[in-house]
Amino acid sequence: MLISMAYADRTAPDPGAGSTGTRGGAVLSAVPGRRSDVTVSPLSRVETPSRPEIWRDGDPVADRRFADVGDLVLENGTVLPEVRVAYETWGTLNEARDNAVLVLHALTGDAHVVGPTGPGQPTPGWWDGLIGPGAVLDTHDLFVVAPNVLGGCQGTTGPSSTAPDGRPYGSRFPTLTIRDQVAAEAALADQLGIDTFLAVIGGSMGGMRVMEWAVGQPGRLQAAVALATCGYSSADQIGWTTPQLSAIRADPHFRGGDYYDGEWPLAGMAVARQIAHATYRSEHELNTRFGRQDQPGERTADGGRYAVQSYLEYHGAKLGRRFDPNSYLRLTEAMNSHDLGRDRGGLTAALQRITAELTVAVVDSDRLFPPHLGLELAAAPTTRPVVTMHSEFGHDGFLIEADQVEAVVADAVASVRDARRTAG
Repeated sequence: MLISMAYADRTAPDPGAGSTGTRGGAVLSAVPGRRSDVTVSPLSRVETPSRPEIWRDGDPVADRRFADVGDLVLENGTVLPEVRVAYETWGTLNEARDNAVLVLHALTGDAHVVGPTGPGQPTPGWWDGLIGPGAVLDTHDLFVVAPNVLGGCQGTTGPSSTAPDGRPYGSRFPTLTIRDQVAAEAALADQLGIDTFLAVIGGSMGGMRVMEWAVGQPGRLQAAVALATCGYSSADQIGWTTPQLSAIRADPHFRGGDYYDGEWPLAGMAVARQIAHATYRSEHELNTRFGRQDQPGERTADGGRYAVQSYLEYHGAKLGRRFDPNSYLRLTEAMNSHDLGRDRGGLTAALQRITAELTVAVVDSDRLFPPHLGLELAAAPTTRPVVTMHSEFGHDGFLIEADQVEAVVADAVASVRDARRTAG
């Protein structure tokens, strides 16, 4: 199975070196190896577009479908009106409505799990090859659903969406939690007539939602597959997000979050993504791949960049082509809110609520979601043996290690299907 990297170019040499482009904003002093006529960010030495290719009303819908799920009462008591969920599906829901699988994306993903780019769809599938005829999630007999998360920017209600007053929400978009996002996904399932999913699958932030489904909606799934995730966001994880959020808010174009009619704070988000991307990879990979090498065509002795700097700057700028900084803020804050044990008597007590077969997979080199956080989930009474995936790529292993991801998902789905046949 081939998994293409929708989040970033995960393994190829840095294609950003020497790339050119323009954007509004201040011009930084000349950077070695860069054209003098290129406008670059005042916060980083990276060219970024004037605005990203997020989905807005009137854009090509591509493979999206939409469900209006009504008003949503959030965990903090705020009512978010007229919520719309964008989603994609593959296969056909059977007459018994018991063949549905829910796949949940991570922080900057979307509903496009598999498939090519095209009008209205700026990225290829992020788990390409996992779904389809004869694939692990075989659409000959499974109905697969993937929603864009609440607060996102690819069709589901989020900060860039039009509020009832006709203006983008912007700074008025409320704070969200992982539980709010699962509530929106459950409302989508209701709209589709799905009472129980055969399996709910996801990694990273998607894995957080998998675990919240298992704890908070225990009667609505038979199997939970959580990759590279945890039962709560740790102080270390929240600490790493803090400078990311600050970088976006420090961008002079942020304007408190109400920037949709002008320049967007893409420079700040580029810096945020540089910080995040470093935590997604392992120390071993970065040291082995880049060492202390100068970026080709530049000399650090003359103020040029190290190769690893170019790599991170490229990935920071790349996100600005397709993602909304306000969504980055709201979704990151939702991840920080994640705590299965909150108001449930703590993590161990919360895990006792799980009735679905739970498959947990950790990545041995993951420094953002270290394996010990995943192992804590094994306290659930229905946990199957924890899978340790080997990868040199750190947290991103849950996207890159195609064969291992395929094996984890295939085994979990086969197990719950065997249990269903035995019970039947």
